[in-house]
Amino acid sequence: MADPHGFLTVRNRALPKRRPVDVRIMDWKEVYERQDPLQLQEQSSRCMDCGVPFCHSGCPLGNLIPEWNDLVWRQHPQDAIERLHATNNFPEFTGRLCPAPCESACVLGINQPAVTIKQIEVSIIDQAYDRGWVEPHQPERLSGKSVAVVGSGPAGLAAAQQLTRAGHTVVVYERDDRIGGLLRYGIPDFKLEKKVLDARLNQMMAEGTRFRSGVNVGTDISWQQLRERFDAVVVTTGATTPRDLPMPGRELHGIHFAMDYLTQANRVVAGDEVADQIDARGKHVIVIGGGDTGSDCIGTAIRQGAASVTNLAIGRQPGITRSNHEPWPTMPKLFEVSTSHEEADGHGGERRFLACTEAFVGDDDGHVRALRIAETEYRADGSRGPKDGTESDLQADLVFIAMGFTGPEVNGADEQIGLSTTGRGALERENDYSTDVDGVFVAGDAGRGQSLIVWAIAEGRAAAAQVDQYLEGETVLPRPVAANDRAMSVR
Repeated sequence: MADPHGFLTVRNRALPKRRPVDVRIMDWKEVYERQDPLQLQEQSSRCMDCGVPFCHSGCPLGNLIPEWNDLVWRQHPQDAIERLHATNNFPEFTGRLCPAPCESACVLGINQPAVTIKQIEVSIIDQAYDRGWVEPHQPERLSGKSVAVVGSGPAGLAAAQQLTRAGHTVVVYERDDRIGGLLRYGIPDFKLEKKVLDARLNQMMAEGTRFRSGVNVGTDISWQQLRERFDAVVVTTGATTPRDLPMPGRELHGIHFAMDYLTQANRVVAGDEVADQIDARGKHVIVIGGGDTGSDCIGTAIRQGAASVTNLAIGRQPGITRSNHEPWPTMPKLFEVSTSHEEADGHGGERRFLACTEAFVGDDDGHVRALRIAETEYRADGSRGPKDGTESDLQADLVFIAMGFTGPEVNGADEQIGLSTTGRGALERENDYSTDVDGVFVAGDAGRGQSLIVWAIAEGRAAAAQVDQYLEGETVLPRPVAANDRAMSVR
């Protein structure tokens, strides 16, 4: 490393400033400011010569983290972005949205705060865009083979870019009116402004990737027709079926799945008119689910002017340090205060743990007015349930269910071409991402279940290599080791 003593002389972990809460909740722009270049260089010097960089194993993409940390310290930003792009098609997405398992595996993190890997990553790519270094990489030759990619989320975009650069004619199909999948509709703009997504899509179009929005495969065109038109098909539709909460009163008005709410907000920010928009203004909001999607609902409701926002989680509050069963270098479950939680703290927000939902309570007009909860009780058999005598009602005008997703929407892929599903609802595929249907491959959340954006990109890249080999008999495309080792979805 450039500074072998950096981790000794710079012991403080420093991140960029967040815009003041009272300012940022007035708009939909990203929360974080740009980090001072000198501070960023200082932080990169903390990356130590650890011998075995466990951050590589923590990252499903196998990002060359020590290398580009060193290049940032040496002030070679153009070399840094080349090393970053060598393993990651979209560092501007992962640098904003990934929960950074690489930092949990950082060797320095054993007894000091981990290196700010995620922030260094996003700073490298943002500077590259600013300086015009993100250019199209058109293929040297065309193979004459064609590939359809169904779904334009991170897995689909990664597969499409890799296959386009390999010389294949790639067409990406998206059922929504705009390209981007969850990146476009679902992730709030205050976490990912859509101009960032559009910049990458412009690069991909210049490289030759073709996009077809507003096409619902299985309905507008059958899966069989798609397979007949293309030499290979890659299914990257994500895991978009929400997990429901079938409780008494579930049919009441004012209860919505989180993604329905977040998607509408994305559309409004984009300038669309949304009829009967779900609006939290002046309402008492309850968000069920303590994950990222629930946090996104909180930040969105605060920006819409909610009277209060209460976040419920059925489990215990996580600790602030690693537990014994989550040792380094695994990624621990820790108590975190997201930017949305920070915003809610001063604007009628509350977080409750050990909150078990028992029923939705309605008024005479059939609209939800309260949520009946009880304290969660952990039972001897390992199950969880409501503790008798602890019931209470929470006022609620809007309830958002943010409890994760159960799997992909098959939309005729089973009946039309014979794709099968696993016991947990994911599309069946082999370790090489192939399916029982010749020429059809599955990557990302559609095959592995709900997961991280970094896994989606890794699987998209790995699947592209397999498709290229299927079409050409060999491939020069890289295969992320972690994605290939763990391609199979959990049965």
